[in-house]
Amino acid sequence: MASNLHSTADSETQDLMLSKKKILVVDDENDILEFLSYNIKREGAKVYTATNGVAAIEIARKKKPDLILLDVMMPEMDGMETCMQLRESIETRDIIIAFLTARSEDYSQIAGFEAGADDYITKPIKPRVLISRIKALLRRKNRSNVDAPVVLKSLSIDRDRYVVIKDEKELNLPKKEFELLALLISVPGKVFTRDHILSSVWGDDVVVGDRTIDVHIRKLREKIGSPHIKTIKGVGYKFEE
Repeated sequence: MASNLHSTADSETQDLMLSKKKILVVDDENDILEFLSYNIKREGAKVYTATNGVAAIEIARKKKPDLILLDVMMPEMDGMETCMQLRESIETRDIIIAFLTARSEDYSQIAGFEAGADDYITKPIKPRVLISRIKALLRRKNRSNVDAPVVLKSLSIDRDRYVVIKDEKELNLPKKEFELLALLISVPGKVFTRDHILSSVWGDDVVVGDRTIDVHIRKLREKIGSPHIKTIKGVGYKFEE
């Protein structure tokens, strides 16, 4: 595995390396921490480690990592709760979070995205594939632009501050719900296909099912009102005032 990782690193251009990036790896198994840390450090990144969610939150607040690899099943505080707390804090809410776990069930993946994860990676995974996923997540963040606030009659959304205001009240939306709403509201009346939604919100490197979109749409309708998000059967969704 290590040799494969070397060949991959040698073949990639310098701009895709992880030099100067800070990555926090969270897992309660020390051998996994050592294995992941070794391979990520080979790419030039600064690596921090934690064995539970409580310690992970403390390190994230102090070190401000660019990305967190987070196990689900851990003592003291599991990965789901850790992810939600990180997303609720102004200090840590914009950090890229990817679950790295042996749990591959659909409901676990949906729960992970609902908790605010950017990606859900299933163990075991080859080091070079993991590094590729990490780089893809970092590239997506670097390409994303902060749009001007969108203000409509019914609600307003500010991408810069991660705030949604409806009827003069701020709504606390998980990250993926916010990004989904921001996409739909960016062009009111436009029909966004399911493929477009998956690519824009979850990224081409993340494998999720149609049910993931449905769950997020349902939750958005509960929070902002059903009439605003229309289903176009067999195509996708659109936002209407």
